[in-house]
Amino acid sequence: MGAVTDSFTIRPARTSDVAAIKRLVAPLAEERILMAKETVAYYESLQEFRIAESDDGEVIGCGALHVMWEDLAEVRTLAASNAWRGRGVGHALVESLLAEAAALGVSRVFCLTFEVDFFKRHGFEVMADQSALDPQVYSELLRSHDEGVAEFLDLARVKPNTLGNTRMIKAL
Repeated sequence: MGAVTDSFTIRPARTSDVAAIKRLVAPLAEERILMAKETVAYYESLQEFRIAESDDGEVIGCGALHVMWEDLAEVRTLAASNAWRGRGVGHALVESLLAEAAALGVSRVFCLTFEVDFFKRHGFEVMADQSALDPQVYSELLRSHDEGVAEFLDLARVKPNTLGNTRMIKAL
């Protein structure tokens, strides 16, 4: 079902994981590293999430892959519990999400992050601008109500929430 490592497994999220996802996100949201979402938003996007679960069944990390367009997706809500940071949880989640993106046919994956070095180790590069985006696709994406799409497009309305974050992208 999921990729197994020596001490945790990556698997698709279940409805019973939403409370744990919220617990993982809460301290990072307080530090303004991640944006907290309403509980209903986690349920609505549950199929996008992968969970890192320790051998004893504890949810120790999470991450989501959100498809934005035919060739574009975003890694979102990547978090690991404090006790598991630096032990490969984030790495395994990102690799799982990138494999999922490739399986879906996505050719580029975006992220908005403070963890530039972490994502560079996974092949992401800092985005200079939107010049690689077809103007017609840009126009279509402007119709989206999704905040992640607005962040990707670097729209002014999301700037107060994303100050200091770095927009990064990886070609698959």
